[in-house]
This record gives sequence, structure tokens and C-alpha cells, in this order.
Amino acid sequence: MRIGQQYEESAGERATGWEFAWLDGRDVGSEPSWSYPAMARTLLRRATSALDLDTGNGELLAELAPLPQHTVAVESWARNTPVARDRLAPLAVEVRTELPGGEDEFDVVLSRHGRLPADDIVRLLRRDGTVLSQQVGSDDLAELNVALGAPPAHRAPWNADVAVSALTAAGLEVTDVREERPPVTFHDVGAVVRQLRDLPWQIRDFSPRLYQSALERLETFIRLRGGFTVAAHRFLVEAVRP
Repeated sequence: MRIGQQYEESAGERATGWEFAWLDGRDVGSEPSWSYPAMARTLLRRATSALDLDTGNGELLAELAPLPQHTVAVESWARNTPVARDRLAPLAVEVRTELPGGEDEFDVVLSRHGRLPADDIVRLLRRDGTVLSQQVGSDDLAELNVALGAPPAHRAPWNADVAVSALTAAGLEVTDVREERPPVTFHDVGAVVRQLRDLPWQIRDFSPRLYQSALERLETFIRLRGGFTVAAHRFLVEAVRP
């Protein structure tokens, strides 16, 4: 079966939010050793107000309920925004498309795989407030780019050291830093194609036709070895406003 035929089922529209149920069984990724949801729940239990940056479909924020009485989510991608509003409305969470304009408004700022605008976070956090962020680092799935002969996904490094420097320079006190590179294994080339379509920043000029020869080589590798394993790149930073 040629590549073009094999991944027809992977050629649908991009997923919304971070819901990639279609990948179940087709790629296996190890989560980092920490639990971001558990850490976020601990912070929210003590908070009266919270802000979730780049909430996606609002799926994770909804899982963290009960939420503080004043909780705001931000989501600027037009496909995600109405879905997030429908999901979070029963929880009395307002979903905005831009950052709030005020100051000293939130006890907790959350950002999982979203933006980490240090100056805005300092502006929005109350004194003794906490920001908790899990980020996708610039080395994420880098071996996939190499295998397909594609340029690196990022020109500048994005890692724990860079994030800590930015938050510290903005006036925050970093209290926890963690960084890991858990493995991710793809069990068929269709899962690779769909991953690259749903995460277009990984290979910006990606199309199955343009990368057909490389995909065929990868298909052979997966068939012979049973899978193709690359490293994810995740880091977590927690900081407080003194």
C-alpha cells in the first residue's frame, strides 16, 4: 500500500484543543513524571480567582473543577473559542479572546502548553499569587524532523532556563523547575502524518506529497522495527509574585 493511500484516514481537519483521541493505540507517549493537573488542583483549592491562558477547548480546565468563583479563560483560536465557551459556561467561566487588561486580579495563572507572557503575568497576578506552567520545549520531536529531512521546528531555544530567565527578569520568584524528555513511539506512518497536520509548527511546509519519499522510508523502518521512537520535550515552571 502506497503512502498516499495509507493515510487517507489521517487527512481530516485539524483537531480542536488538545483532543487527539484518534491517536489512541497509534502512538504511545510517556508523560513526564510530574502531574500538572494535580499541581494545578492544589493551587486552585487555595485560590479565589484564576486565569487559564490558551485554554484550548477548555477540556483541562473543566477537569480541574471545582474552580474559584472568579475564573477566566483565554483562547484566541477561532475554532476553539466557541467550543471552550460551551464547555465552560456551566462552570461560570468567562472565555475571552484577549488577555484581561487589569492589574492584581488573579491568585493563580495557569498555562499548559500555552503562552507564558512574563510581564503580563506579573501585571495580572496578585501579590503572593502563583503562576504554574507546563511547556512544550523547542527540542520536542526533533528526531522526527531529522528523519524526514525537515528543518528544525524552532530557531531559538525554548527550555526551562529561558523561561526561568524571563520570569525572573519580570520580577517573579521561581519556586519549582522541572524538565524531562519522555519518549514517544509512533506505530504507523499515518499517525505521524496526522500528528504533523495537527501540530503545523513542527514542520511548517509539511504535506504528504512533498515528504512522500521520506514518509515511505519511515514506513519501512516502522514495519521492520515495530515503531519509531522520538523524544518529547516538556518542562514545568512555578513562580510567585513577591
